[in-house]
Amino acid sequence: MAWLSFISLLLCLPAFRNDGDEFFRRHFLNPDPEKAFSIASKQYRTAFHFQPPQNWINDPNGPMLYNGIYHLFYQYNPFSAKWGNITWGHSISGDLINWTPLDIALRPSDPFDLHGCWSGSTTILPGNKPIILYTGINEAGYNVQNIALPKNISDPFLLEWVKPPYNPVMIAADGFNATQFRDPSTCWQGKDGFWRTTVGAEDFEMKAKALLYKSEDFMRWTRAERPLFSTNSSSMIECVDFFPVSVKGKRGLGSSSTDSVEAKYVLKMGVFDNTHDYYLIGRYMEELDEFIPENAFEDDHRLWARYDYGSFYASKTFFDAEKKRRILWAWSNESDTISDDIVKGWAGLQIVPRTVWLDDNGKQLVQWPIRELESLRLKKVELKHIELSEGGVVEIKGVKASQADIEMEFEIPEFRKAELMNHEWKLDDAQMACHQMDASIRGSIGPFGLLVLASHNLEEHTAIFFRVFRSRTGDYIVLMCSDQRKSSLWPELYKPAFGGFVPVDMKEGRISLRTLIDHSVIESFGGGGRTCITARVYPKLLLAGGIHTYVFNNGSETVKIRKLQAWEMAKARIN
Repeated sequence: MAWLSFISLLLCLPAFRNDGDEFFRRHFLNPDPEKAFSIASKQYRTAFHFQPPQNWINDPNGPMLYNGIYHLFYQYNPFSAKWGNITWGHSISGDLINWTPLDIALRPSDPFDLHGCWSGSTTILPGNKPIILYTGINEAGYNVQNIALPKNISDPFLLEWVKPPYNPVMIAADGFNATQFRDPSTCWQGKDGFWRTTVGAEDFEMKAKALLYKSEDFMRWTRAERPLFSTNSSSMIECVDFFPVSVKGKRGLGSSSTDSVEAKYVLKMGVFDNTHDYYLIGRYMEELDEFIPENAFEDDHRLWARYDYGSFYASKTFFDAEKKRRILWAWSNESDTISDDIVKGWAGLQIVPRTVWLDDNGKQLVQWPIRELESLRLKKVELKHIELSEGGVVEIKGVKASQADIEMEFEIPEFRKAELMNHEWKLDDAQMACHQMDASIRGSIGPFGLLVLASHNLEEHTAIFFRVFRSRTGDYIVLMCSDQRKSSLWPELYKPAFGGFVPVDMKEGRISLRTLIDHSVIESFGGGGRTCITARVYPKLLLAGGIHTYVFNNGSETVKIRKLQAWEMAKARIN
């Protein structure tokens, strides 16, 4: 394939639009187009990502391992493919890959949750007793926190849950907005024996708080005098998650681990202003019940780290006590319209579960698809020691291009020739940089990476690529992009260029990329999982066939494919 043709096609990419964040708001807030178009093919349903058989899904709720069975609860509309009538859907698994659907666990039924059973968490109490803490929308439309208990603790599937009459157990008061008070975290027990949880809230000055509540018996809860954490950079934080991570190795820790010498803490917050998930790493001072972040960047959430720089929100972790790991779930919304979703009959999915641990540098988290995903790998192809000079392109053949797992490592022989980074770019400007410098714009080192779900003439494709820059201080900076602007010929889709900087040491001149391709979702992990980007795409060519996957280099410096392994993936048994 001639590189000139590749360049000419990529030059047709649309110009950067400065309204990208608006499109990424929760899907149910997006208006419909005046005229809906049909992309209702079953080809867009995924093969190994969690989805219910039909209808709307959003936030993962209360994932847990109980008596050897994994449980996933999730926000679910049993009647429609658009947001509304929110319940807790429920599925179980033995391996986090194949899932069996169960009856809805929580439905609106009482004055304290009459208008919806919203997000929350599960906690395993002493004696191996699970308990749900969730947000209900009461008769007045206010957010209140409620408890639900298993009806039969000996039931291995926990099919039925009951709501005790003493609900609600927490209400917003004393200067806090009762309509912005939600999503209690998994609880942890302090050395004093009291249980604690944190709830996202907004005060009357429109400042965000992670409120802290304490209880001795899990029935009567008292709000602590001070929040666990406050920020002036957002009006509301939601889907708060708070957990310890080991400072050594990948071993996960339970929520009540309080050894401050061996653990740091992660506070994850969903910032409602732009629906991105941000996290801070720091110390938890139990005697003060306060979280002290190590790098809050002058209280500006735009400079905080993110789990994922793409279509990813409302994440929730849980501790897998059997395998000593912490596992992350998150919701990935659709990029089409509500009208399309109604025609399709479904909307939303969960990312592939990821193991999460603290990087060796102690400054960031690392994420990687759980090992069980590898059980779906089928046919395999390998490439090694292939040089890609300027304009070089190699096709990955022999695996199903719409259902694949690709792991590769690039080697950059002359990384010291990296061009100087734009001095105007800041830590939060990666997405803008990807919009400005698409895969057709030649650099020194990069762009190089993958073209996936691509037509033979590249009229449709999603580009996942790196660029390496040099800072004025001599450091090397890696930009990672997942550009969807040419991903589909369907009109009126949200097709951004997502981006994030990859915090890797380039002294060895190597960087890795893993990409999961599953029909309408692409998850990419750069630098061993230090930067992740999830994309939702609807290539029209998926309906007709003829899909391709390419490795490319459009930088002036040669890049080597040190090794590449690609597997065709089997279809999981999901719901």
